[in-house]
Amino acid sequence: MRRRTYDAIVIGAGHNGLCLAAYLQRAGLSTLVLERRHEEGGGVNTEEPVRAGFRHNMHAQYMEFFDVMPMIADFGLEDLGLRTVMPEAQAGMVFADGRPPIVLHRPDLLDRTRRSIARYSAADADRYVALKERAASFQGMIAGALYELPAIQPLEVQGELLEAGFGDLGVSANFVAKSPRVVIDELFETPELRALLYRASVEWGAPLDEAGLGGMFITFVMWTMGNWKLSLGGTHTLAKAMTQACYREGVDLMESTAVEQVLVENGRAVGVRTTDGEYRAERVVASNADLRQTLLDLVGTEHLSDRWVRRARAFRYGPSHVLGTTAWCLRDAPAYSAARIDPDIDRCFYTVVGFDGDEDVLRYIRDAYSGRLPEQAAAGTWVNSLWDRSQAPPGHHAATGWFFLPKASALSAAQWAEVRAHHNDRLLANWRLVAPNMTADNVIAHRLYTPDQMEQKNLMREGDFSNGEFSFDQLGVNRPFPEASSYRTEIDGLYLCGPSAYPGGGVHAACGYNAFKAIAHDLGLGSPVRAERGY
Repeated sequence: MRRRTYDAIVIGAGHNGLCLAAYLQRAGLSTLVLERRHEEGGGVNTEEPVRAGFRHNMHAQYMEFFDVMPMIADFGLEDLGLRTVMPEAQAGMVFADGRPPIVLHRPDLLDRTRRSIARYSAADADRYVALKERAASFQGMIAGALYELPAIQPLEVQGELLEAGFGDLGVSANFVAKSPRVVIDELFETPELRALLYRASVEWGAPLDEAGLGGMFITFVMWTMGNWKLSLGGTHTLAKAMTQACYREGVDLMESTAVEQVLVENGRAVGVRTTDGEYRAERVVASNADLRQTLLDLVGTEHLSDRWVRRARAFRYGPSHVLGTTAWCLRDAPAYSAARIDPDIDRCFYTVVGFDGDEDVLRYIRDAYSGRLPEQAAAGTWVNSLWDRSQAPPGHHAATGWFFLPKASALSAAQWAEVRAHHNDRLLANWRLVAPNMTADNVIAHRLYTPDQMEQKNLMREGDFSNGEFSFDQLGVNRPFPEASSYRTEIDGLYLCGPSAYPGGGVHAACGYNAFKAIAHDLGLGSPVRAERGY
C-alpha cells in the first residue's frame, strides 16, 4: 500500500527541489518529492531532440557554481557519477569582417586572455585581468552571500564596500547606482570586448540598462566569467546525481504526478492533492514551482491576504532570461576563419556569433526586451562534443545555442511557429560568414526550441528560466517581494524553494539550500553548513 503521510513534501524535482529534499531527509524528516514530468531535473536536462545519438542540453549549459555548490561536497555527488571538464578557452566572440576574435580563458590562463584583448587595447587587457583576479579573490564572500538568506544592505553601504574592494582599479562607490552597460563602457574602450561583456552580463542576470546593477556586474558577473565547467554526459548528469543522493538518503520521489492543490487547513499547509490522490505533510510543504503558480493556482486566493494576492499578481516574468535553444547536428565542428589569428577560437567552450560589435548586441537585447523579434540572428553557441564524445555519434558533432527572444506572450502561436521555421536558417547564414564550413551540407538536421515551448514543457512562465524578472525591485531582499524574501509564506508550513525566490535562476541550488536553512531554523533542525567550507 502506497505511503500517504510524510513529514515534508516538495513540489517539483528541479535541481532546487532535489537539493532541499536531500537536506530535509538527512535532517530526519521523511520527505516526498512530487514531479509532474517523467524525470527529475527541470531545466537541467539533456535530450536527443533532433536526431538519435546527438545530445543537447535543452536549457542549462555551463556550470559555473560547481566549485562552491554545497550539495556537491555534502552529498558526494562526484561519487554518484557527476563528472566535469573545464575547457581552457572559455568564452569568445568572432566578427564577419575578419577582425581578431576576443577569447577569454579560465582563471589559471589569464595571460592568454591578456594577449587576446591586447590585440585591441593593452589598457583594456590589463584592466580586465586585474578585475577578474580581484573578483576571484572575493569568491568566498560572494559564495557566502549566495548561500545565505538575503540581508538588507543600504545602497550607500554597498557602494562603500565596492570601492573598498575595487577602488584602486577605477571602481568608485557610485558604480552600484549605474547600469551594467554604463559600467562596461566606463571601464573598457574596446567595442569588441564590450560586446562580449554585454552578452555575458545579460546571461548572468544583469540587464544592460537596469540602473542599480552596476555592482552586480563588477562582483558577480566578473567572478563567474571563465569559471565554467562542462558536465560530461550532459547537464542531466547533475540531476541524476542529485536524484541518487536523494534516494540514498531515503527520499521518496514520484514522477508523472502533478500537484493540483496545496491543502490548507486553519491557515496551515497540511499536504497536497495530486492526480494520484492526496498526500499529507505533517511539518513542511515546499514549492519549487514559480510564485504565481504556487500562491494563486495551488494555494488559491481564498487562503491568502489581499496584500499577498496583490504581490503575487504584480510579480513580473521576463523579459530578462527569456531564451530560445537552438540545436544542431553537424558533420564537422565550426572552423572559424579567425583561427588563423588565434587558434583557441576553434576550441572555445562558448562562442558568440552573428554580432559585429557592441551596438549590435545592445540593439539585439533592447529589441528582445521590448517584445520584438531581434532583426539580428545571433547566438551564443556551444559544441560540447569537442570535449565529450558521448554527446554525438563518432565523427560528428552536436552544437547548441541560446537566442535571447521576446517573452512567450509577446508573439502569437503562429508567429512563434514562423520563428521556428526560419530563424535557424538566418543564424546559419551569419554563422557561415565567420566559419566557412558551416554550410547546409555540414548540417545534418537542426531544431529551434522557443520560449512558448519552454513555458509549456518546463513551466518556465513566459519562457523565463529565472521564473521572475531580474530587476532592481525583484532582487535580493525584494525577491520575490519583501514579505516573502525569507522563503517563508504567510501560510504556516509553506515555503518557496524555486528560482522565483532569492537568488533566482542559475544552476547553483541556492534557492533549495537556503530554503532548508529557513526551515531548519523554524523547526530547530540545525544548520547544513560544514564549518570547513568557510562561508
